[in-house]
Amino acid sequence: MKNNTSPVEGPDGLVYTARLPLSSATLNYLATVIRGHLKKIGSRWRALPAGKIAGIVLAVLRCDQRPGDLAGGNAVHRTTITRWVREAVGLLAARAPRLDRALKKIARTGGGVVLLDGTLIRTRRRTGTANRKNYSGKHKCHGLLVIALTDDRGRLLWLSAARPERSSEITACRHDQLTAKLRAAGLGAIADLGFVGLDDSGPDTDPTVITGYKAARNRPLTRGQKLSNKALAAVRAPVEHGFAHLKNWRVLGKVRTDPKWATILVRALLVLTNREVSR
Repeated sequence: MKNNTSPVEGPDGLVYTARLPLSSATLNYLATVIRGHLKKIGSRWRALPAGKIAGIVLAVLRCDQRPGDLAGGNAVHRTTITRWVREAVGLLAARAPRLDRALKKIARTGGGVVLLDGTLIRTRRRTGTANRKNYSGKHKCHGLLVIALTDDRGRLLWLSAARPERSSEITACRHDQLTAKLRAAGLGAIADLGFVGLDDSGPDTDPTVITGYKAARNRPLTRGQKLSNKALAAVRAPVEHGFAHLKNWRVLGKVRTDPKWATILVRALLVLTNREVSR
């Protein structure tokens, strides 16, 4: 009997196919965006058609596929895949809604309240001076803070810039002038106890940011305050669904880039998430 010691995958490597858990509408949308960009810059040729490029980009974002693995299966170089991903993410991030425009759109449609919350985007442990400011004592890991606004159904309306996790949620909201823009649009926001103290309106005006009651060591909550916190928690539930839809993109499992690129990434995923949810 002769032993066959030749490699199973052959000289070109072993290639497999997998199902991408996304709708064809999202794929067609991204392909249309890429085609429009190629026409705008006058690019006459790419190694792969726009639809194929869109599928590769979505595989990286949704399944966190390595560019090197996708490059081998599509007969292109790894740096080409990385360039396509960064190009597509930049095009999508440019289509993300601005804060003032998102609030005006909600006001025009008759909405009166938005949901406000923050979330942690995990990152790799950074070195040097950037290590400590990205460490979250609450979550015991390194990450970036992102503030989000959703409507009452949990649909993401706006995402803030990604900031070091050491920054507080109130500081991030004040940096974006969130309360002033809410007042200008005539809207209110419902938030959790992490945003207590954000609203700086006077005692005679209606609050812009509504939060629950926080207990103190020598001042327990009354029964009415507990019922109020329970009611606010039920109203705030859809914002958690919005974050769950966003974090279905596995590329956010552990971001391996700088915060500036992370901001562009989460805003691009906001556009794709809304496309998937609205279908």
